[in-house]
Amino acid sequence: MRNLDSFMEILTGDFDNRQQMEALEKEGVTNFPFSKHKNTACNDKIKNLPADFDGVFMVEESSYAMAGKENRLANLFLFTREGEEIKLTSYELPAGCEKASFTYENMPVVDYADLKPSAKFTPAVYSLKDGVWEGGSVSMFSPVLKFTLYERFSPDFLEVSESMEVNGRRTFGFDMPIVYKKI
Repeated sequence: MRNLDSFMEILTGDFDNRQQMEALEKEGVTNFPFSKHKNTACNDKIKNLPADFDGVFMVEESSYAMAGKENRLANLFLFTREGEEIKLTSYELPAGCEKASFTYENMPVVDYADLKPSAKFTPAVYSLKDGVWEGGSVSMFSPVLKFTLYERFSPDFLEVSESMEVNGRRTFGFDMPIVYKKI
């Protein structure tokens, strides 16, 4: 479980890309989001976990602000060990919870048996290479909607590249990854 513990230590906490934004603004780049993540382990809010359960559930609260608009989004993820690698499985939010308002603080206590993995998200797998965890996945959310995730994590940064394509045309995403630092 050591790899999972060190991975979660890197991944949990409060992050933003303020340093990246300041550098981009000096270069005149204005079409890039100011982003924040709050990642909180939440096994304490899940009852009836199996006795031998060795995974970590995490609530990811994200916000993206650009051009005067802010979007909030929340996800529930499960991280597990797969040999020397770490696997991220996306879960549906608990019944009655909404992506725009879901937080660790307002997450109800839920039964493990009621949690359901996302049918649309292909689990991401991360490998440790030279002190940096890296990996991702490609998911087909519909026959024409493709979501691509690639991430790199270290104690110094979280680097996140996400894109959505409809019929091969990018509808969301940026030419460079968002680089978060722990606040």
